[in-house]
Amino acid sequence: MKFAHLADCHLGGWREPELRKLGVESFDKAIDICIQENVAFVLIAGDLFNNALPPIELLKEVVHSLNKLKEADISCYIIPGSHDFSISGKTMLDVLEKAGLVENVMKLENNKLKFTIDKTNTKITGLFGLRGGLDRTYYDSLDMKDLEEERGLKIFLFHMALEEYKPKELEKVECGSVNKLPKNFNYYAGGHPHYIFNREYSGGVIAYPGPLFPNNFAELEKLNCGGFYIVNIDNKAKLDHRRIKLKDVVSLNIDVDGLSPLDAEKKILSEPKVDVNDKIVTLRISGILNSGKISDINFNLILDKLKDAYVILKNTNALTTKEFEEAKIEGNVDDIEKSLIRKYIEEDKDDVKESFILSLMACLSLEKEEGETNDDFQRRLLKEISKVIMLE
Repeated sequence: MKFAHLADCHLGGWREPELRKLGVESFDKAIDICIQENVAFVLIAGDLFNNALPPIELLKEVVHSLNKLKEADISCYIIPGSHDFSISGKTMLDVLEKAGLVENVMKLENNKLKFTIDKTNTKITGLFGLRGGLDRTYYDSLDMKDLEEERGLKIFLFHMALEEYKPKELEKVECGSVNKLPKNFNYYAGGHPHYIFNREYSGGVIAYPGPLFPNNFAELEKLNCGGFYIVNIDNKAKLDHRRIKLKDVVSLNIDVDGLSPLDAEKKILSEPKVDVNDKIVTLRISGILNSGKISDINFNLILDKLKDAYVILKNTNALTTKEFEEAKIEGNVDDIEKSLIRKYIEEDKDDVKESFILSLMACLSLEKEEGETNDDFQRRLLKEISKVIMLE
């Protein structure tokens, strides 16, 4: 018996329209492969969408792909992830389920999970993922006895990083424990950490397929593309990871440490010696400029040289200036902010009060609340800013 295991599609997550498009096309390609492989069913272990209420145009594309599964008589089982689950309970997954395109297998009653039984007689259940790892508290209260004693072929979907198997980049992040998962399942379909992994556990296999399409700059550099698992399971699961590569990725890492903005610009312009035509280009620039400002580098000229690329992503997080480095202060964030404010007020002989700047910064750090419209958020933000300005 054969099935597919997807996770962390994060459809709609990219700001760049070219990459949002590739995310959707990767999902559609994965669905086509599932149909060609004649899988019995498809599992999506959380974060189909990047947020609970995606835009209608994106939803239309996803419905088109899922409908192809339905027409091929292939069921799609899903759990909400930390991105596509909303604390208000409003999620587009409910709409897809109502339309008969997916089935949410998280059926929780009286601290017990119920099985969804596929036409192959495979018994499937799972638990959602919540932001901040709050889903871990649900594992603590679950009554696992019935799940563990149930006979037959069983699959558990979960959306949680596991402490025992977490990758290096999550070493300082608190994760759940593998011991919280129910025992005696044939396959544990995981999602949430974006890395490819599988390991035997409790007579079965725990697996993470990684993102279906890279979700950020670093993932494009490291993974180049995403993928998913095709799983053959009889007595033991055999996993085949399928990469979905729609565009090549060219990663340019350029160190301009100790250079002036003009020399840094010349070095960057001289670096790309590879073909970038119709490729995703990640341009990471690092170093400490010995003079001037970062804005003195003509990035428009650099981007124009790479204009034949499919899309260009520029990262200058590790690029700074000597002046800025000298202004660095050790301590917590609040202390650093206050110290820098005092420093530049004194240097500029400005009459602005420190309390005014801090109050204004607090207003500008306000976030949009769940269910709040953009217009309401803007009105609330302007109202708070007006209060600060009037007090000043």
